Amino acid sequence: MAHPNAHPVIAVQGGGAPAAPTLLGQGPARIPTGGKIRAGIKVLTKKAAGEPKAQAIYEQGVAAGHSFEQIERAITEALPDLKTPLVPRNVPWFTVRAQDFPNPEIAREILDAYGEDRGDGRRLYRFPVVFPSDYWQAVMPHELAAWGAHEKHYWSQYSADGRVRHCMCHAPVPVDETGRRTIRLFGGRKTMVREDNGGGLCEPESCREYQQRQCNLTGRFLFFIPGIRSISAFELHTNSFYAMNAAIQKFETVGFLRGGRISGFLDRQRTPFYLTKKLMEVAHIDEQGRALRVPQWIIDLEAPVDVTALLRENEDTETALIQAQLATQVLQGSSVAASAEPLQPEAAESQAVMATEVASVEAPPLREGRPSLEQLMARAQAYGIAPERYQAYADRRWGRGWKINPHGRARAWDELERYGNDPQGYLDKIESELHLASRGRAS
Repeated sequence: MAHPNAHPVIAVQGGGAPAAPTLLGQGPARIPTGGKIRAGIKVLTKKAAGEPKAQAIYEQGVAAGHSFEQIERAITEALPDLKTPLVPRNVPWFTVRAQDFPNPEIAREILDAYGEDRGDGRRLYRFPVVFPSDYWQAVMPHELAAWGAHEKHYWSQYSADGRVRHCMCHAPVPVDETGRRTIRLFGGRKTMVREDNGGGLCEPESCREYQQRQCNLTGRFLFFIPGIRSISAFELHTNSFYAMNAAIQKFETVGFLRGGRISGFLDRQRTPFYLTKKLMEVAHIDEQGRALRVPQWIIDLEAPVDVTALLRENEDTETALIQAQLATQVLQGSSVAASAEPLQPEAAESQAVMATEVASVEAPPLREGRPSLEQLMARAQAYGIAPERYQAYADRRWGRGWKINPHGRARAWDELERYGNDPQGYLDKIESELHLASRGRAS
């Protein structure tokens, strides 16, 4: 049975064997963050704007670069009757505030490097980003979530097979046998399926919180900014279905052209993605069920790259290294049947049959170190992998253009090589990846 942490969310460039599990490494890998860029601003409600004290606190907080959470907290402390004194406002720029970064100097660096003055002061309208993973689910995590004042109350999560979406919540803190003292927890609070919500299923149309607008789609982009020094990624939150859906299409298009890669710079000219905003007519259903269209500034992911350059062969070092490695393996006649561990007689016989089948699909040898699609599919079948499952997995991992891109085919062949001694392990990996992809699409 495969270990639950055998396939981390974050792709490590260059591949290699997965790291051994550790006491603190059992969960899926996450991208650490160290600062927020916000999609808009918050302004005083009509009621709060009528309070001179609230107006003064708001203006002082904005001038001092405080976060809107800090400003709102200061207003509610001074005027307890104002429960929600601030509301979001859609604007064409991004908000960069010193208090949203552990190192406040980073906010100034970002505005100095990429800010523009379009007549309303220096603002951040458009800025370059580089993503740290080839999985869009890792660089744009998202979920349905209901938040309270200080923590998340409920959130969506898919089952291990990616077929059922559950409503999750925090589990009650356990107590000892006396019932008077809580048990000290290792690793933080535990989670559980919410029992009082239709058997724990996440069904927005029948969910009380979703219908009352307490539960909403929420997501964030995780990225680095060229020229801004930080070991942690930055994040940009969004609740826009349109922004996230359009970004997924851009990610998949770029992955199609780059053999599955969306991380790093896009080409040899060090072209990054860009995040900006675009004014769009967005469909909106009012309380009477009427479809309305309202203009909104929506986050837009740009990839200003020469598409033909992405399709050229042998344009980057990684492709050359992979091809050299494959050519060396062919010249040396490396055997996929070699095994470092002794086998039981039944397992040895099965492994020998598998090795014979794999060897048969390796003749004729690879042309110039580049596998053909037929060789790849035949070898996958020899591992016991159904062609349609391998095709679905490869499309997700390297983009749908992997079949016509020598770089993509080389990476696929290299991965098959690594699992030559463990076909069942590779089949388990493929099934796990497809379940993860299915869960990400439906979130």
